[in-house]
Amino acid sequence: MSSAVENVEIEISVVIGAATMPINQLLKMGRGAVIELAATVEDHAWIYANDRLIARGEVVVTGDNVGVSITRTYSIGEEE
Repeated sequence: MSSAVENVEIEISVVIGAATMPINQLLKMGRGAVIELAATVEDHAWIYANDRLIARGEVVVTGDNVGVSITRTYSIGEEE
């Protein structure tokens, strides 16, 4: 017997940096374009569930896959 919670879906987002650019520059970008982020390889990745901060972590690469190793979790309403 499965719990109703097991069928609930949430959207997970991982933010590793941000960038600001004019819209005309964005519209000119094509395949292979690179957007430089205001971040370094030492910076944390921020993990959100349905737009709420739930954890932070470090980006890890395993073979061809990229993931996030969670280093800290946050309670509801808690932010850094």
